[in-house]
Parts: sequence; structure tokens; C-alpha cells
Amino acid sequence: MVRVCGLLRNFRSSVAEELAQEHDLTAETLRIHPDEPEPELIGQVVDSLHGGHVVALPTDTFYGLAVDPVNLKAVDRIYEIKSRARHKPLSLLISEVAQAYELARRLDSAFDRLAEKFWPGPLTIIVKAGSKLPLRVTANTGNVAIRVPEAAIPRAVVAKLGLPITATSANLSGYPECTYANSVRDQLGNKIPLIVDGGPTARSTATTIVDLSGGGHSWMILREGAIPTHEIALTLQR
Repeated sequence: MVRVCGLLRNFRSSVAEELAQEHDLTAETLRIHPDEPEPELIGQVVDSLHGGHVVALPTDTFYGLAVDPVNLKAVDRIYEIKSRARHKPLSLLISEVAQAYELARRLDSAFDRLAEKFWPGPLTIIVKAGSKLPLRVTANTGNVAIRVPEAAIPRAVVAKLGLPITATSANLSGYPECTYANSVRDQLGNKIPLIVDGGPTARSTATTIVDLSGGGHSWMILREGAIPTHEIALTLQR
């Protein structure tokens, strides 16, 4: 009986060590040119995403946490890393406007005007999600937040991956967003395997978020960020 208990203790100890190693990482830093991303390095990022890993990379506002949104284990890992509430959906980055029509449904002229005026750029648009997106990504809201960033690195990753990537900010909940790779390492270096260092982000202001999910040409500003509300209003009134 004593021997059996000892074996059980050893088994539990080994399992605990494996779990600790899985969630206690030392992130590799991969330096990529911010304006002309090297294709072979982008390929390494995509390989990591294919493997179900979480990757931190620069956008045009803050550093973000990217995963393949169809990989639900990877999506869950983002929520765990950030201690993010499960009712909050994850925004997605796409490489071109055409991808929005594959991810969303019932896009109207209000969407077209905003996308034409402000993409690529710091505008996140919430629309009705299409059937291709897992409900977990939308946090069961039926909506999806999408944008085309100005930053070349995430656009190159999306183009190579052939899918959108998540874009939630690379920081712990309650901590400041990161504009440098070293800041990401300070907060998340032991939680993710790869940090892409593309230098400082172009801005230190969050995206503006516009909700078009109500349909009928209705719109609502959920967060005023890099693009002022009056510019959104002028664009939609034309």
C-alpha cells in the first residue's frame, strides 16, 4: 500500500512538472523588418501558428497576441494567458478588405465607406459573423471585430497563413498595452513561445471601434481611439 501511494505521488509530481513546463516558457525573440518583412521569417511565424502556438507581434497600434482562430485550443490559451473574461470576443486582423466578405455577413454600404476611407488603419469594425468562424472566437455574440492594419508584419502573416489572426493586445489584463517587444517579454515572456520584434509600434493609441452589427445603416462608437468620432460621422454621412 505504501509503495502504491509512493508511485501515485511520483506520478502526480511528474504530471505537475510537465504542466508547469508547458506554461512556464522562455519566449524566443524573432526580429523581422517592420516595413519589408523577410518571407522566410514570416514562414517561421506561420509555422508556429500552425503548431497551435500563441505569437506576439507588432501591429500599427500595440503589440498583439496572434493565433489561428480556427484552432480552439489556441484561442483558449489566449484567454488563459491574459486572464481575459470569456464573454469578451477576440478581434481579428485581415490582410485585405476582400477577406471581410468571407468572414462576415450582411455587410452594407456603411461598412464599405469606412473600409475604403480608413483601411489599412486603426479602425476596428464590428459586424455580423459568418458561418466560417467558430462561436468561441465571437464569445457567442454572433459578431466579429475585424480590421486591416497598416503594419506590414501582421498583413504578411495573414497572407501567408491564408486565415485571419487574432489581435488582442499582448498584455496581462489590467496592465498597460505594449509598444515594444521588450515590454511584451516583461509581461508575457514566460507564457508564450515566440515574440516577433518589429521595433516600436507606429502609434501608442488604441484603435477606434465602430459597431455596425445592428444593421439598417445604424452605427455606434464603442471606443474612440486613433480616429476621432467626427471623422467617422463625416464618412458615414456622405
